[in-house]
Amino acid sequence: MTSYQTIEGVAKAEIVEKKSRFIAHLAHVETEEEALAFLAEIRSQHAQARHNVYAYSLRTGRTRYSDDGEPAQTSGLPTYETLAHADLVDVICVTTRYFGGTLLGTGGLVRAYTAACQAAIKVARIVTVSECVDVTITVPYDLYQSVARLADAPGVHVMQTDFTDQVALRFRTRADNADAFTALLVETTRGSCAPLTSEPFEGVL
Repeated sequence: MTSYQTIEGVAKAEIVEKKSRFIAHLAHVETEEEALAFLAEIRSQHAQARHNVYAYSLRTGRTRYSDDGEPAQTSGLPTYETLAHADLVDVICVTTRYFGGTLLGTGGLVRAYTAACQAAIKVARIVTVSECVDVTITVPYDLYQSVARLADAPGVHVMQTDFTDQVALRFRTRADNADAFTALLVETTRGSCAPLTSEPFEGVL
């Protein structure tokens, strides 16, 4: 697999343009069913709103957007393009508009829906998902500091450390870095400790 960017959980942001409120909800979803369920949830929460515009983009390549009654290409498409520009997949953005009494025009709507989505992206926790492995090694205390410092290498994180009569460390790194990292562990421990590598899985670094 190749790495991709998505978000964790749900992010919310609101902007006001000429008294119209634009409330953007950005959520992590992995299937079209999840995307549509989230859309239904926001529509239910904001049933009195004039528009609930949405766009979603899935890692499978499935994309969809809707202007939900706004003039064509003034809201759903700009929302989708904002997600694409941010290189986000497995996400949906639903922007609720409460009309403030002043018409914004097509250009104003494009800017407002774009800005609302951008605001939600700004407050979201963006993560990179890659094919990862966990590498576990148990070392005596006199080697602990030397081994722990290897987490300073790019793309390597310590996920867990257990202190008993020895120290067990679980590192996470990209699968394509596994051989190089395990070789570094063997070198650092002068071959006295054997690292164990998990099967590859999708993980966040």
